[in-house]
Amino acid sequence: MTENPKNIAVIGGGPMGLACAYHLNKAGHRVTVLEAGPRMGGMSVSFDFNGLEIERYFHFLCKTDYDYFALLEELGISGKLRWKRTRMGLFHGGKLHEWGTPAALLTFPNLDIFTKFRYGLQVMATKQRKDFKDLDTIRARDWLEKWLGKKGYQALWKQLMALKFYEFQDDISAAWIAARIQRVAQSRANLFHEELGYLEGCTQTLINALEQRLTQQGVILRTHAKVDRVTTHHGRVNGIEIAGEHLPFDTVVSTIPLPYVPPMIPDLPEAWLERIRSIRNIGVCTIILKLKQPLTPNFWTNITDEQLPIPGIIEYGNLNPLNVHTAYVPCYMPQTHPKYQWTLEQHMSELLPVFRQVNPDFTDDWVLDAHLSRYHFAQTVCVPGFSKLIPPMSGLLEGLFMADTASYYPQDRSVTESLRVGRELSELAGG
Repeated sequence: MTENPKNIAVIGGGPMGLACAYHLNKAGHRVTVLEAGPRMGGMSVSFDFNGLEIERYFHFLCKTDYDYFALLEELGISGKLRWKRTRMGLFHGGKLHEWGTPAALLTFPNLDIFTKFRYGLQVMATKQRKDFKDLDTIRARDWLEKWLGKKGYQALWKQLMALKFYEFQDDISAAWIAARIQRVAQSRANLFHEELGYLEGCTQTLINALEQRLTQQGVILRTHAKVDRVTTHHGRVNGIEIAGEHLPFDTVVSTIPLPYVPPMIPDLPEAWLERIRSIRNIGVCTIILKLKQPLTPNFWTNITDEQLPIPGIIEYGNLNPLNVHTAYVPCYMPQTHPKYQWTLEQHMSELLPVFRQVNPDFTDDWVLDAHLSRYHFAQTVCVPGFSKLIPPMSGLLEGLFMADTASYYPQDRSVTESLRVGRELSELAGG
């Protein structure tokens, strides 16, 4: 426990903000969490999908999610963690192929044996990496083509990158894609079996446990509390403004998306304000489906067939056996893309023909229910050299600490990374 407790505001009630508040409170500080929305949880919150409590945006766990496991243990809910062997598929050339095992790679018909060997070697080498610093300034496409050649890149990656990043597809850091490959590669039970995890009750179980613990410990949790401005005096943070009211705080921690930061903290150095404004994000439209039966035996089916308009299907029901089979189709795109404003009906008219190609037995009556969720700042565009664009968590203003999903770089977005960065923010802000 600290001898000099601070009065700290944490802006943002997602997993990062709640984890930060948890560790700050444990260290003896007085903490208030301010969430603009109606509930704590951010992108991890569940909703009532016509009788089914489920996350708007799917999450899964890997074997290396150590911060997640440690927090489950502290909160006394590690017994809710479940592991399952899962399968991966690849739809290419008009056919669904098994993927993710040596046998699947060897029997895949669209690559020559040399490219298959190089692919396996790349995955093994990436799995063993200690860091990704040397890949920060290299384009993902160049790095992948160096290993796989142009034909290998075309078959395995081109369509995925195109439908994830659109006009930004050739301007992504190799460090980002390599970290994604490593996380999944390290979550295998063995060379032949992938094993992923989930929490009973979804991530909402973790959110509920954090809320309960924080409330018991006297942390103030405020919803519908949009912070208009972080106020300063002589270069030091002295509080926040909400709806015209000034609330004094010694320290402020921001965990909300970086695009919200410049108008909220205009007293940041101008050079950093400009740098933050230059960081691009793309949105996501996620269609969640209740299906009469599984479409495939896979948890994750990547679609690299250039004739199909979606990058993949995540059959969450093949990981977490809820009382009805569920699937997610995340469609990432710039917010300016016309499809970002599509209705659920428009998305379904595009998806159903894809399902029929992936599984010729599929009929429209397999779909029992469907839901559309949108999130504006879903994915940071991590360009080559991105490590130099990310604002530091501390040092820009005295008493201010901040991070968002860009701070996970080179790691991708996950609840585990949110918990890790939230803990790191607490160590900086509480010191």
